[in-house]
Amino acid sequence: MNIFARSIASLGSQVRTAIMGLGAFTRLLFALLGRSGTALSRFGLVSQQIHFIGNHSLLIISVSGLFVGFVLGLQGYYTLSRYGSEQALGLLVALSLTRELGPVVTALLFAGRAGTSLTAEIGLMKAGEQIAAMEVMAVDPLRRVLVPRFWGGVIAMPILATVFSMVGVIGGWVVGVVMIGVDPGIFWSQMQDGVDVFNDVLNGVIKSVVFGIAVTMIALYCGWTSRPTPEGVARATTRTVVISSLVVLGLDFVLTALMFGN
Repeated sequence: MNIFARSIASLGSQVRTAIMGLGAFTRLLFALLGRSGTALSRFGLVSQQIHFIGNHSLLIISVSGLFVGFVLGLQGYYTLSRYGSEQALGLLVALSLTRELGPVVTALLFAGRAGTSLTAEIGLMKAGEQIAAMEVMAVDPLRRVLVPRFWGGVIAMPILATVFSMVGVIGGWVVGVVMIGVDPGIFWSQMQDGVDVFNDVLNGVIKSVVFGIAVTMIALYCGWTSRPTPEGVARATTRTVVISSLVVLGLDFVLTALMFGN
């Protein structure tokens, strides 16, 4: 009976901690949004973060998109050839990238590359007492440190997802047209006829924006609440990748059901 009671108490403590963490996360989000007006007036800070987050992630995004396009072109051709529908290869590649793989894979790579960098940077600033020094000098660290990084991640994420999808389409074209021999006119015409700007491309952009908000906020929150020790920063970066990956996959299911459920 004591073991059962201790188990219930432990479960209740974990649920309470999770609810408190969710509340703190929500308060931080609203605090950043409330301070966004004055921070965005100094757009130079945001542009620096866009360069840091986006430009430094461009290589891994482009290379990953190219190889994903290669795989889609190869697997798609072998699957469609069973039904005599090789001419729909371009449509398959484009829809797979714009609807799902572009936003989702980019968000996962974004969490591993930029998210951990943001968490580690803020955690090290706390460990080095730079955050405390800003507060002593009457500088709001949320406005000066977190807000530019938040908007930098939100703006960079859709751009990176677009680059991923574009490079992936080129990779599918290389495999399908150049290597296998699919007619290039059919490849592009099927893509143009089947991909809708609003139902497919725009929904993919909306997904990438939502993923950008979620991943960037998780990275900032984990860094902001990390313990100011090397072990605390290391655990925070690991937590950023794990939580971001799960949240991205869960949000992808919800958004897909809402957008394409009808």
